Amino acid sequence: MLRTGGGVIRRADHPELAQCLDRLRGKGELVSLLPGILAPRESADDWAVRVNAGVLWAGPDAVLTRYAAARMTFWPECSDNEVGLAVRSGIRHRAPGWPVTRASVPPEMVWQRNRIRVSCPAYTAVELAAEVGGSVIDRVLRTTRVRLADLWDALAAMEGRPGNRERRRLLKDSRDSPWSELERDAHRLFRQNQIIGWSTNARVSTSAGDQWVDVLFRQQRVIVEFDGFEFHSDRAAFERDRARRNELVLAGYLVLNFTWAQLHDRPEWVIGCIRRAVESR
Repeated sequence: MLRTGGGVIRRADHPELAQCLDRLRGKGELVSLLPGILAPRESADDWAVRVNAGVLWAGPDAVLTRYAAARMTFWPECSDNEVGLAVRSGIRHRAPGWPVTRASVPPEMVWQRNRIRVSCPAYTAVELAAEVGGSVIDRVLRTTRVRLADLWDALAAMEGRPGNRERRRLLKDSRDSPWSELERDAHRLFRQNQIIGWSTNARVSTSAGDQWVDVLFRQQRVIVEFDGFEFHSDRAAFERDRARRNELVLAGYLVLNFTWAQLHDRPEWVIGCIRRAVESR
C-alpha cells in the first residue's frame, strides 16, 4: 500500500488496518507527516514523499504550487522543501512545511505530473515573484518554453491576490526578457539612458555554430555581455568563453564585457563605452 501510495498511507482509507497502523506508529516505524497521513520513519524527510503526503491530505482538487511546483517543472535544483498547495475548500488546519492558499487555479494553468495536479511554470513563477523577486521570472524565461505574454496571462488568472502590485511591476520590468538579475539591471540602465536599437538574448551565427549573446546591436554588429559572480566558476568555463569570444570577433562583431561591479559602481562609464562602440560602427 505504501508503494502504491508513493510512500504514504491515509489511515482513514483503511479502517481494517487501524490497529496495525496505530501499533506501528507507536513503535516509531510509522510517523504522522500530516493529520491522518502516515509514512515510514526513514523516508519522512524525502521530498517526493512529502509531496505525496500533501496531495493526499489536501484532496483530489488540490494543486501543487509555489516552490514545489517550480521544483517539479522548471526549477529542479530548487532546494526549498516546502510543499505549497492551492485548494478551493476543505482544509481547516495548517501544517508547517505545507502552506495552503485558498484559491482556485484555472484549469488552463494546471499541468498533470504523475497523477499530481501542479501549477504550470508561468503561473508558478508569477506567484513566487512577489516573494522571490525578478530572478524567478528570469529563470523561467531562460527555459524558452515560457513567453512574457504567458506570464501576463498568469497574472490575470490570479486577480485580487495579495502581492499583485509587485508582480505587475516586475513583469513590466521584464519587457526586454532578461535572463538574469544582472541583465535586468542592465536593461533598466539602457532604458534610463535612452539607449536604443538593441535586442536581448539574440542568436548570432559564427563559423563554430550559433551563439546566444546578452545584448546585440545588430546593425552596428556590437555585442554586450554581462558577467555575473558565478561567471568563469571553473577553468573549463573560462576556456569555453575565450573560444566563444574569439569566434564572435572573427565573425565581425565588436564584443564588450562588463561585470556586476562595473555595472553598479560605474554605470556612466558602462554607458559611455557602449555609446562609443555603437557610434564607431
